[in-house]
Amino acid sequence: MRVLFLSRWFPFPTDNGSKIRVYHLLKSLADQHEVALLSFANEPPTAAAVQVLREICSQVDFVSYKGFQTNSVRARLGFLSPTPRSLIDTFSAEMAEKVKKVSGQWKPDIVVASQLDMIPYALLVRDVFRVAEEIELTVPYEAYIKASHLPAKLRKGLTWWKLSAYLRRTLSAFQLCTVVSSPEQTLARRVIPSTVPVEVIPNGVDVRSLRSVSREPQPDVLIYNGALSYYANFDAMHFFLSAIFPRILERAPKTTLLITGNTRGAPIEQLPNRKNVVFTGYVEDIHAVVGASWALVAPLRLGGGTRLKVLEALALGVPVVATSKGVEGLDLEQDKEVLVADTPQRFAEATLSLLTDPALRNGLSLAGRRAANRYDWNGIGRRFNQIVTEGVSPSSAKSAAIESGNLVR
Repeated sequence: MRVLFLSRWFPFPTDNGSKIRVYHLLKSLADQHEVALLSFANEPPTAAAVQVLREICSQVDFVSYKGFQTNSVRARLGFLSPTPRSLIDTFSAEMAEKVKKVSGQWKPDIVVASQLDMIPYALLVRDVFRVAEEIELTVPYEAYIKASHLPAKLRKGLTWWKLSAYLRRTLSAFQLCTVVSSPEQTLARRVIPSTVPVEVIPNGVDVRSLRSVSREPQPDVLIYNGALSYYANFDAMHFFLSAIFPRILERAPKTTLLITGNTRGAPIEQLPNRKNVVFTGYVEDIHAVVGASWALVAPLRLGGGTRLKVLEALALGVPVVATSKGVEGLDLEQDKEVLVADTPQRFAEATLSLLTDPALRNGLSLAGRRAANRYDWNGIGRRFNQIVTEGVSPSSAKSAAIESGNLVR
């Protein structure tokens, strides 16, 4: 069959979680089908990056992505629309034309819309099996329910209401929806039409390639690998440095924290207690740096999905100390495969126990490697391929055309 894959992120190089997911799902689909990729790109990809994807896909094309401008004319007019303002403002006529052209000439059997941004373009393709891939609702929902002031509550509530109504309206024209975790599945079931199956396709890790990374762990070195330009990462590090790291340094003063990833646009000067903290910036070989660390800390309090940084650390044999939010959606055994603590005191104690007990670290390292096998991309990709392929039939394609009649012009 022919699969048209529409991606918000140009998936190579694989330097963030969304790109990693798209890249591995593309590889899995290409094992059995002919795949064409139409993608947005934040920056023009190199010829080498395009060539990597052309080894997987029969067609590769991209459109430059224009980010959401809250004060643009289109965004302001979006207040009057039932469609989320971000989708109105970022809608690309160029991408729409490319989708129409490819689908008209190539005649795909399946269209995959990766993330919310690509739903409008998938609706332009007629008579296909539509998949809404990686629908994430936790972030906007939690922003609404956790808003403490009335103006923010009303504003976030309106955003959540518009998003929910939009998904109920548009996803009736899809035949499958995928999410990354059971909590996301539960939330999606409240919003997505009951006629649309919602399957969990978790994030994964390339176990084989990470097993080849061999680094001697450095005592007293902790790591957090996440761009501080992302609000959830910045909040995690602000929480850690203000409430947890000082407790660790009191008893283990030689401890160093490495924070990797892009800091461009992040107010790092607002981070407290930066003694013994090293900001590495973007690291070309992040796996080597993580593999040489004694432990990874994941003190996350915000955000949705599942944490690829946690899975990668486990596959590298690096123990993880995380909040419940940091391992949300992952099937990991506490105190055996990962250490979980939600208060500053308990988080500090768990981290100190790893720093001072090599035997404990070794046990967690071995158990973590075994746990990572459950999230190997090979198995996850096969599962994704299976549920997509099994859903496609002449009757489902006919239903797709009927159901989308009022949505596609």
